[in-house]
Amino acid sequence: MFRERLLSGIVLVIISSAGLYFGGLPLFAGLLVISLIGQMELYRIMNLHKKAAGLYGYIAAGLYYIMLYYVENAQNYFIYFTMAFLTILMVLYVFSYPKYNTQEILLIFFGVFYVAVMLSFVYRTRVLENGIWFVWFIFISSWVSDTFAYCVGMITGKTIGNHKMSPKLSPKKSIEGAVGGVAGSVIFGCVYGSVIAGSLSSLNNPVLALGILGGVGALISMIGDLAASAVKRNFNVKDYGKLIPGHGGILDRFDSVIFTAPVIYFLAAEVLPML
Repeated sequence: MFRERLLSGIVLVIISSAGLYFGGLPLFAGLLVISLIGQMELYRIMNLHKKAAGLYGYIAAGLYYIMLYYVENAQNYFIYFTMAFLTILMVLYVFSYPKYNTQEILLIFFGVFYVAVMLSFVYRTRVLENGIWFVWFIFISSWVSDTFAYCVGMITGKTIGNHKMSPKLSPKKSIEGAVGGVAGSVIFGCVYGSVIAGSLSSLNNPVLALGILGGVGALISMIGDLAASAVKRNFNVKDYGKLIPGHGGILDRFDSVIFTAPVIYFLAAEVLPML
């Protein structure tokens, strides 16, 4: 099991790294495929993945990505996309009544934004000025945080003991581990910032900026992980899928990225240039 998880993890890292490095169409196409698979995994928990409402969710996600790639200043049209999507979804709900219940319709709506829209910020971060340096933090802040949290939690568990962060939702996660994870991510960000400072001439203090990026990314990644766990517990599923051997489905592997992507984008685009 460990070997299977390790090998699939290495393959996933290689593919992800290639997409982030080259950016452009390869990254865009990869995110679109990942988003559609993630939506399917989410819709499957209510058996909506093969129904007309689920198909509409996939189409809406595809149209959103097309708009993002081909329309200049696509964010200006996002509110119109949202209104159109919701209106057509409610038309489907009304004229097929009682085929779907309210909870199912809400899941279709939620799935497009929770998976497709949130993940699209990986691409949006990559196309920013200096985006090639910032986009890695969407993934690294989660991975570094997880590693430090595990190590610190294990050490404190054997010495001073651990205080559970969310005992009912994730009994293995501790407050001490969370603090260690954030601290580790901040340290990594500062070191990374000092190494690439010459490539970030637009920032006055790259070390401080990337330290903040690492710390905030670590905090948000924990929320993403717990949110995915909460959804699975509500629907009594262990994993979203079996696509990635040893890891589960797309949503099991990208649960943290879903939350960190828009936050890293906002910080990189709006906050860090002011530091």
